[in-house]
Amino acid sequence: MSADVPAYPIHRPDSRADDRFTIGLALDIAAVLARHGYPPVTRGVDLIRVQQALFTLIYQEQP
Repeated sequence: MSADVPAYPIHRPDSRADDRFTIGLALDIAAVLARHGYPPVTRGVDLIRVQQALFTLIYQEQP
């Protein structure tokens, strides 16, 4: 893959959910953020925002 071509977003599966996109993925990312000195994700609303940000990065093409 060329350095000029981004790897993300990827094609979003239409017929089924992506089994890789789990609450565990969001919790892992939250843990990495905390290890890097960011406040821990301890509220549900913040975890939802982590999931939304990941979804946007992974699947959503920007206009």
